[in-house]
Amino acid sequence: MIDYNTINLENTINSGQVFLWTKQKEFWYGVNGQDVLKINDSGKITSYSKKKYDFFRDSDDMAKIIRSISKDKTTKMAVKKYLGLRLVRQDPFQCYISFIVSSNSNIQKIKSSLEKISAKFGRKIQFDNKEFHLFPEPKKIASATIQEIRNCGVGYRAKFIIDAAKMVESQQIDFKYLAKCNYQDAKKIILTVPGIGNKVADCILLFSLDKLDAFPLDRWMIRILEKYYLEKFELETKSITEKQYETLHEKIIKYFGPYAGYAQQFLFKMERENYQKKWL
Repeated sequence: MIDYNTINLENTINSGQVFLWTKQKEFWYGVNGQDVLKINDSGKITSYSKKKYDFFRDSDDMAKIIRSISKDKTTKMAVKKYLGLRLVRQDPFQCYISFIVSSNSNIQKIKSSLEKISAKFGRKIQFDNKEFHLFPEPKKIASATIQEIRNCGVGYRAKFIIDAAKMVESQQIDFKYLAKCNYQDAKKIILTVPGIGNKVADCILLFSLDKLDAFPLDRWMIRILEKYYLEKFELETKSITEKQYETLHEKIIKYFGPYAGYAQQFLFKMERENYQKKWL
């Protein structure tokens, strides 16, 4: 009998959802906002703050979700291959800044830039006889200069990062409120942030704000849809405009259903592994 509730830590962390994680011996250590999590192979979490976390969304009914998204041989193959892959519920501010940094970049560069931002602006702590920098609080980034942020290797995104932090500081962006909103309403608000387009908004909504009907469409996902679902979604070009994104997203949700975000994650993981792309 298949155990749908199993968690495969390696596949989950190495799936483009999080960046400030490292494996040391049999444990994964990850910065999660103002905390550091230590996770063993069975998914047991201990934290620097001693807080409890539902990082792997333990209440998700994985058997139901997998039945719901297994619409065709491609998703069935991805699920079978990467069973135990979970969506995470990470710190929203860290996720928000991480995916602004991620725009037109790659996983190694994103990780490097976020490490520099944390080292420059985050609090240094000792946990488990190891040194970590927590992710900076919004006010720290909001009060930084553009040059200070640019020195972290983020290029033109520096101003966007500062402006985004200012919008959290002024409560124009309120993550608790966004978590309560439906997908459409939350997305409208997130899209008011300079430097955030459809794809980045969907990553933030899916990986930190419980919107399982978000389906981030980057070049990898467009390639996947083109390869496996060309006729289903009537794809005509390799790149899509923001308006085409919205139309395509609607078709995808209609096809995969309310847990489409899980389908996206399994397909994304499978295709990047097929191309032997580097993770963390």
